[in-house]
Amino acid sequence: MAIHFRSEEFEQRVRQLCAALDAQDLDGLLLFKQESMYYLTGYETFGFCFFQCLYFSADGRKVLMTRAPDLRQAQHTSTLDDIRVWADEADASPAAFLRNMLEELGCRDQRLGIELDSYGLTGRNWGAVQSALESFCTLTDASELVTRLRMVKSQAELLFVEQAAQLADDALDKAVSLARPGENEGRILAGMHSVVFSAGGDYPGNEFIIGSGRDALLCRYHSGRRVLDDKDQLTLEFAGVYRRYHACLMRTLVIGSPGRRQIEMHSVCREALAACRENVRPGNSMGAVFDAHTGVMDEAGFQAHRFNACGYGLGATFSPTWMDYPMFFHGNAEPIVAGMVLFLHMILMNSEEGYAMTLGETVQVGDTGAVRLSRHGTDLIVRA
Repeated sequence: MAIHFRSEEFEQRVRQLCAALDAQDLDGLLLFKQESMYYLTGYETFGFCFFQCLYFSADGRKVLMTRAPDLRQAQHTSTLDDIRVWADEADASPAAFLRNMLEELGCRDQRLGIELDSYGLTGRNWGAVQSALESFCTLTDASELVTRLRMVKSQAELLFVEQAAQLADDALDKAVSLARPGENEGRILAGMHSVVFSAGGDYPGNEFIIGSGRDALLCRYHSGRRVLDDKDQLTLEFAGVYRRYHACLMRTLVIGSPGRRQIEMHSVCREALAACRENVRPGNSMGAVFDAHTGVMDEAGFQAHRFNACGYGLGATFSPTWMDYPMFFHGNAEPIVAGMVLFLHMILMNSEEGYAMTLGETVQVGDTGAVRLSRHGTDLIVRA
């Protein structure tokens, strides 16, 4: 079976969630996030684009309702043994199926949490669930309940993160070896993905970001490939992924001789990254790390070119994004704790002059501070 953790690991997670439900006086939880299902049972699928729900009882019982194509998927990849299938039919109502299932499980008049902040629960489906469960039970938003448990990684999870970090390093090595004047972005992108897949890695939660020329100032993937000029810039944001666990890197490579402004921007990014890393320690807040980032960038005169966030948590995530909870932004009081995995990205986008500069890496939070997971340094990468 394609299950990546020992039974003891899942049992510990179930106990933690049962305690969290008890603390919030909840009788159960309706889970729609694929990340939550993977965390609690190992279940892997992209079938969450359709209606599916994992019911989790306060006593630890788990029941999955899904479609027929995911029956064997759940049987093969998860610890679940109670799987209910709703049929695709012209008059099918998965919300009504859910209500009938909950009735059978004794949930009438209970207080249930529900993951509303989920790609697996569209607005239309949420409306249907509300209608079906009206006067049946009390629903309360519990979107962060499992997410907060996932935030702190176990030793078994951290081993997968370390594997992912090695894949990210290997992908950067490949990109650097290929990046040169006249090279097509497509070959660079293909080389990076090949390294990850060849070593047993997985698809990332979102597309690798690659852009050169003016597109180096973009922080999202777009279709269409470009050939590098003799003097150019290439921004890469990507992840090594192992058993769904992500470790990200971000770099802007200079093609040809770097200009004064590029050197200056890189120096500021490097100083800001060091300041953030210094502030990533247990007891400090996510907001304090962001403020360390802005302190460096704003003092250097780059306030207009920076972003209003400088990173986020990482973990085992599914499409459409590898971004996980929590995020670095001003005023975020979320405390940093040992066991977190965090992506720090320093981004300067100077649209006036057409220059980009980025520098990002993944760190693990240890007992005394940040532990870098990349073997790569933070020097400016120049390719002639």
